[in-house]
Amino acid sequence: MDLEALRHANFSTLNTAISDWGTVVKSLTRLEKQSRDDMKAKADKANWAGVNATVSREFISKTTGEFSDALTQATSIHNILKDTYDELVGYRDKLTKALDDGFERDKLSVYGEKGGGFRVIAAVHPEPPGTKEKAEALRHTIQVLLGAATTSDSTAARALKAIAEQADYGFSGAKYADRDSAADALKKADDMAKLAKDAKKMSPEELAEFQRTMSKYKDDELFSAQFASKLGGKETLQFWNDLAEVHRGATGEELKQLQSIQRDMSMTLATATLSDADGMQEWKKRVLDEATTAFRANSSDPLRPNGAMGYQVMSSLMHHGKYDSEFLDAYGKQLLKMDMAPAGSPGMGTNDLWKAGNVTDLVFGKDNGSDPLIGYMKALSHNPEAALETFDDKKVFEHMLESTRYTDRDGSVAHALEAATTGIGDGERPTDVRPHSKAQVALMQEVMHAVAQPGTGADLVNKATGESFGDMAAAYMPEISRSVSGTGAESIFWSNSQDPDGLNKLDATRFLYETARDPMGRAAIIVGESVYTASSLEAHVAQPELFDGKTEDAVKAISTNAGIIEGIVGHSVADSEIAGDLEAEKEANDALKTKGDTVKSFLAAGVGVGTVALVGTAPAVAAASAAVSGFFGGVAGMAVDRLIDGQQIDGALDQALYDSGGKLNDSLESTNVQTQESAIKAMEKHGSKELTEDATRNMIRLATQAGWNDSDNMLEDAHARPAA
Repeated sequence: MDLEALRHANFSTLNTAISDWGTVVKSLTRLEKQSRDDMKAKADKANWAGVNATVSREFISKTTGEFSDALTQATSIHNILKDTYDELVGYRDKLTKALDDGFERDKLSVYGEKGGGFRVIAAVHPEPPGTKEKAEALRHTIQVLLGAATTSDSTAARALKAIAEQADYGFSGAKYADRDSAADALKKADDMAKLAKDAKKMSPEELAEFQRTMSKYKDDELFSAQFASKLGGKETLQFWNDLAEVHRGATGEELKQLQSIQRDMSMTLATATLSDADGMQEWKKRVLDEATTAFRANSSDPLRPNGAMGYQVMSSLMHHGKYDSEFLDAYGKQLLKMDMAPAGSPGMGTNDLWKAGNVTDLVFGKDNGSDPLIGYMKALSHNPEAALETFDDKKVFEHMLESTRYTDRDGSVAHALEAATTGIGDGERPTDVRPHSKAQVALMQEVMHAVAQPGTGADLVNKATGESFGDMAAAYMPEISRSVSGTGAESIFWSNSQDPDGLNKLDATRFLYETARDPMGRAAIIVGESVYTASSLEAHVAQPELFDGKTEDAVKAISTNAGIIEGIVGHSVADSEIAGDLEAEKEANDALKTKGDTVKSFLAAGVGVGTVALVGTAPAVAAASAAVSGFFGGVAGMAVDRLIDGQQIDGALDQALYDSGGKLNDSLESTNVQTQESAIKAMEKHGSKELTEDATRNMIRLATQAGWNDSDNMLEDAHARPAA
């Protein structure tokens, strides 16, 4: 900015823009609140059916998100404009004062010149003593002010343009309180991209600065997109390959530092892929183009002949963060085509494909990065939509699941399947109800069917996959309950699923049986069943009109279902001959506590509809609330507490999976007491004109026993079991 431009600047137009954006922010604040508190809140509580259960609800959820992003973007623009206005007005006023002081005090005049320069000359002759020094000081002051004004103006323009480029459609979630913060993010991105141009030359101090910056800005949209764009797609891959090579064998604090960098850089790149900026489109294209390139830190070193493939490098940076769905789809199609190329049975030849010798260890952790499907599956586990889209291809699903038998990717595949079937990303804490779509239920049925296969399915359940399978079972407790109970129980086991009857009874039975062999899988089923049972009992006690019949019949059916599911779990443990193993029992109880604590955090947060208090609400609300897959309910938290607090490591698992009251001696009795207490707590909380405590306890006792017996018969028909 030159002297005359700042001296005579009229910022009234900018001030008007600030006022207009302020009005936009106020309007969007009101609309965002209405969409969140009214439209979305009603959608979460509504009893959606069929396609509406997913399509309409998802549309409303995304619309609410767009209002939120619009508000964020408008607020950032308003903040940057206002901050820039304040700065420029300040610089103009300081310039005016400097010019006035120079003339009045030191008799110096300042004239602008063509091309943007200026001259400082004495206004009187002869020049007073010290005029030359004073003129130089004034010239310096003016230069500093013009430089600061230029920086303020140019960086504001750059930041505003960058924000606008983040999304071709809709709005960006980039949030900045002032011009400085947005400008700093862009400058830091340029600085870090420059550092990353040559990993081999990074000093320890530069590496530490890189770590600190990545940690600070990993979720910043402007920083992430600018960093990746400035560095370039191929250069990103080369940087990580070189950094891994330079620090190969790192231990102690160095290892921790590099693990932090890998995590934060993964999240930075994931954030960057969400940008629609031209630079990021080029970055994505280049990464895909270089996927089969061999990257070498030093091609002349005879001891390092094999460079890591682009797929391996990129996938090692996909363990964290939510990558863009379209990028994951394009990347995955290329990668899976190569992974599925070897001849033979599905999944069998994939292990040899990626095991070339002497490749750089690309992961500072347990994995070494040689199998790119591990990183890709972890990326899918953080993006449920992309995961579902990927596994919707039945050949891909079969290949990936079968490949877990021959590779170390079983855990990452299971996490990706969990995200796809539940709609909840790995490590995510959901804040809304997410009904299962028809595609999700179909995928869940495929998973169940695979695990249920006689002779081969059991091998798919292990320490790496068991917890995910258990979480999936817990999330599908409404659909599982419907499949186990059969036709006629629809108004008892409410579900907001788009396909509530989409699970096969035989497959569900065998899936629960096999998954229960793993401690974490078993814990997830137990907690999921207990919470869903408590939620369902509370719903029917609080709103008898949910079931067109006697409330005791609904309570009886729910209790029978609890007996069946817990019976399958109990028989699985007994049949596995784990029963007398104290170490196995401790592991199971520890798993139960871990899973219980996790679920309680959901309950305590009042996720989505909160508790199923339901008094005074419409049946539709009650139905939707009770249908949620095991993570909601007014008395559900108490049920989890009973599971955790009553554990005792004092006998065989078939005698005490958990001990609700400290006096129980088997899992059947524990199920009985759990169900009784949930029903009684619901009656105490809401009252009941039909139910009495003694009769209800006796009814539940008989029903859980009947369900337990039914589970034994079901397993005899469904599974080859050891003799009693």
